Amino acid sequence: MANQQFKDCIDACVACAVACSYCATECLKEENPKNLAKCIQLDLECAAICRSAAEVMSLGSQFSAHLCRVCADACIACAQECEQHAQMGMDHCHECAEACRHCADICEEMATSV
Repeated sequence: MANQQFKDCIDACVACAVACSYCATECLKEENPKNLAKCIQLDLECAAICRSAAEVMSLGSQFSAHLCRVCADACIACAQECEQHAQMGMDHCHECAEACRHCADICEEMATSV
């Protein structure tokens, strides 16, 4: 990989995107997915931003830090929403919130160090 400095952040972003996509899919399978519309929307947005951040970092872009900042913000918002549903026993939301928190931490670090 051309930009080894980004490796941990790229890995966290990819893992978060997968967790968010899985969470959105599982939310749609819940008894009343309409009540999970905000969660699903944030999952999809966060996954898209995480994939974009990973792609931009893999290019060694001068915009990596900026996108990492946006990614951290999206991850925090998604984690906050998922944590509410995790308290109601939705394991997929719990897993998503954990992945989002981890990604947010690493993206915040990357945004300030680049």
